[in-house]
Amino acid sequence: MCHFFIRLRYTLYWAKNLILLIPLLCFSDHILATPEVTSEHPVEQTQLAGAEKRLLIVGDSLSAGYGLLQAQSWVSLLQNIWQDEQRKIDVINAAISGETTDGGLARLPRLLEQHSPSHVLIELGGNDGLQGHSVQKLQDNLNKMVTIAKQYGAEVYLQDMQIPTNYGRRYNQLFSDSYEQVAKAQNVPLIPFFMQEIALKEDLMQRDGIHPNAEGQPLIAEFMHAQLTPLLTAN
Repeated sequence: MCHFFIRLRYTLYWAKNLILLIPLLCFSDHILATPEVTSEHPVEQTQLAGAEKRLLIVGDSLSAGYGLLQAQSWVSLLQNIWQDEQRKIDVINAAISGETTDGGLARLPRLLEQHSPSHVLIELGGNDGLQGHSVQKLQDNLNKMVTIAKQYGAEVYLQDMQIPTNYGRRYNQLFSDSYEQVAKAQNVPLIPFFMQEIALKEDLMQRDGIHPNAEGQPLIAEFMHAQLTPLLTAN
């Protein structure tokens, strides 16, 4: 019951801010960040010496650090945490603001070839849902991405996503169920949505009410550290 009310509050908060996001989504399917903010760049320009694991993050603006300096993004902060712990884990941030599962699927083969990751985190679908794309197409794209990454030899993690109910509760339920179905069918871990608590706190959000600000990024980094570290260090 507590989870239901948290999800409801989250949905209402996003719904009232979605109108601010629509022009941004319509402007481009690939809204690249300015040179001062993160886009598709490795988190560390120089690879860690003797890195044993390499995590490729294929995501959207929530992982690209939209509106922030690259060093402020949760992905960069997560890399810093692992470095402080002397863990030999490289992070490659291939997230792009405005990215959809169509774009991620198209980019994935090149990213795998370019970065040779041992692990892949797929954090996509939010923009598909906000634009009302077919849930079946979303699910098909996610399945294809997981399959391609597996065929490459990488271990895959799927990031759960949530959207407001602007297209109705049925669409929202189908959207939410698709992640569980893909994770179950592909036998990959489903990482809980990292924005669920942060999006409820205005002091942790940017003015658009959609993206976390610099104060919210460390909380996401800590959450993802707790989720990913046991998986990455299991073998």
